[in-house]
Amino acid sequence: MNHEQRVIAWLEQDKMRMEALQIAQQVGLNDWCIGAGFVRNLIWDKLHGYEETTPLNDLDLIYFDPVNTSVEADERIEDELTSHSTLPWSVKNQARMHHRNSDAPYRSTSHAMSYWVELETAIGARLSSSGQVKLVAPFGVDVLFRKHITMNPDRLKPIDFDQRINSKRWLQLWPDLTVVRPDLTVVRPDLTVVRPEIKV
Repeated sequence: MNHEQRVIAWLEQDKMRMEALQIAQQVGLNDWCIGAGFVRNLIWDKLHGYEETTPLNDLDLIYFDPVNTSVEADERIEDELTSHSTLPWSVKNQARMHHRNSDAPYRSTSHAMSYWVELETAIGARLSSSGQVKLVAPFGVDVLFRKHITMNPDRLKPIDFDQRINSKRWLQLWPDLTVVRPDLTVVRPDLTVVRPEIKV
């Protein structure tokens, strides 16, 4: 079983995550997935041997609709989702997010994810029309099994990167993780510095 198959199996065994995917699928969004911590945190939990999954602050449902990019459209979708469940939905159309990031327009959901601050956050899951779990991972799945938090070399925002690590308490929740910066410096929680060879 390769890493992608393993992640899909973990998702299929998680009742809450499968419920969320089924609810999201019913909305009928274009090029959608539930991303970020929805998949990333599950992988980190499993790699740390946790029996219970770490609670999610929100469920990041993202999609790509270049026709209607209004914030109000996202809010209507959130209202629809919360009418079906009490899960903490957060909906963002990636077709408009390039404005916030001062980027050229994104071409797809996966393309937008490839500009997220951390490589490991750029992963999501969706259901196919036949109900099969499919992963969306512009940097692949293997990167998440290295126990790294890696700053995206295409999104060099060191202040945002550090703030996210601290505010989300990733190193406290998953102490085996190490922080990797663009020069490939790895800073371990004990402040030991190593420089591994990393291929993305």
